[in-house]
Amino acid sequence: MAQAMKHFAQDPTDAAFGQNPYPLYAEMRAAGDLVWWDEYDRASAVSHRAVSAILRDRRFGREIPADLAAPVPEHLKPFYAIEDHSMLELEPPRHTRLRGLVLRAFTSRRIAALAPEITALCHQLIDALPAGDFDLLPQFAQKLPVIIIARLLGVPDDHADQLLKWSNAMVAMYQAGRTRTIEDAAARAADEFATFLRGYIEARRTDPRDDLLTQLIAAEEAGEKLSNDELIATCVLLLNAGHEATVHTLGNGVACLLQQDVTPTVDTAEAISEEILRYDPPLHIFTRMAYEEVTIFDHTFQRGDTVALMLGSANRDDDVWPQAERFDVTRGAAQHTSFGGGLHFCVGAPLARLELQIALPILFDRLPGLRLAKAPRYAPTYHFHGLEALHLTR
Repeated sequence: MAQAMKHFAQDPTDAAFGQNPYPLYAEMRAAGDLVWWDEYDRASAVSHRAVSAILRDRRFGREIPADLAAPVPEHLKPFYAIEDHSMLELEPPRHTRLRGLVLRAFTSRRIAALAPEITALCHQLIDALPAGDFDLLPQFAQKLPVIIIARLLGVPDDHADQLLKWSNAMVAMYQAGRTRTIEDAAARAADEFATFLRGYIEARRTDPRDDLLTQLIAAEEAGEKLSNDELIATCVLLLNAGHEATVHTLGNGVACLLQQDVTPTVDTAEAISEEILRYDPPLHIFTRMAYEEVTIFDHTFQRGDTVALMLGSANRDDDVWPQAERFDVTRGAAQHTSFGGGLHFCVGAPLARLELQIALPILFDRLPGLRLAKAPRYAPTYHFHGLEALHLTR
C-alpha cells in the first residue's frame, strides 16, 4: 500500500529546491525504489531500476482511457485539440502508426546530413554574439535547435522567434504550479500555431519540397492516413520537444563545463554530451498511468493511478554510476534516462545528440577565454530543469 512508502513533503515550485533538487533525490533513493511525494499525491519512482522498468512496462502508459478522462475545460480546448493527436500522449496502435510515420521521414540519414548545416549555424551564431558579456541562452542555445527544427519542417528562419514563443507558451503547461494565465497563453499559442501549420500543410500538398513536412504528407498520401490534426500535432511535438531539451542541455552543460574546467573537443564531445545529459538533465519528471492493477516494487497500483518517473533522480543512482554525484566524462556507455525509454524513447534523441556534439567543441574553440560572468541560476520551471540565463564573458 502507498502508506508503506516513505512520504516526502517538498513544494516543487520552491525557489531553493529548483536550484538544486539533487539532495532531495538522494534522500528519496535511500528510502527505496518508490516514495510518496505529498504535494503531487502520488508514488514517485526514484531509483534507476524502477524508472527504467516502468518506462518499459506496457501495463503503464501516457494515454488516458476514455472512461478515466476528465472533461476538457472550454478555455483549454485549443490546447488539447493538438495534444489529443500527439504521439507523446498516445499508446498503440495509434502511437505505433504515428511513430512509424515520423521515423520514416525523420531518418538517421536525414539527421546525419544536417551536420554541415548545424556546424555553419553554430559559427554564424557565434559571429553574431556581442562583444563583452552576453547571455548564451537567447543568443545561441535557443536559436540553434529552433532554427534547425524549423528548417527541417521547411519553415523560414525568420519565423523561428515566433515558433519559439508559441512553443514556450505550450510547454509551460507541463511545469509545476501552472496557473490560469499559463493555461490561457498555452491555448492561444496552440490555436495560432495550428492555424500557421495548416497553411504550410496546404502549401506543401500543392508544392512539395525536400523537407520533413513534405515527407510526412507523402506518407499520409501513400495510404497511411495521417490526418491534418495528426500532422499538426506531430509538427508541434517535433518543435516543442526538439528544442526544449536541447536549450536546457546546452545551457546546463556549458555552465557545468566552465565550473568543472572541462574543455570539450571533437574527440571528447560525445562522452561529454552524455555525461551532461546524465548529470543535469533537462526534464526531471515523466508521468505514466497504470492501465490495470499492477504490483511492482512492493506497491500495488490500481487502474488509473499515476506514477512520477523521476528521471533526474534515476540519473544520480550510485548503484549504476559509482560516485554519481560527481561529474565524470570517462564513465563510458550511456545508461541515463534523459531521453526516456521503451515505446516513448525520444524520437529526437539522435538530433539532440548531434547538436550537442557539434555545438560544444565549436563554442569552446571559438571562444577560448569563455568564463562565467555571473553565477548561473535555474528558472522556476520544475519539471523542466534549465537556467533562466547564462551570463558569460570572453
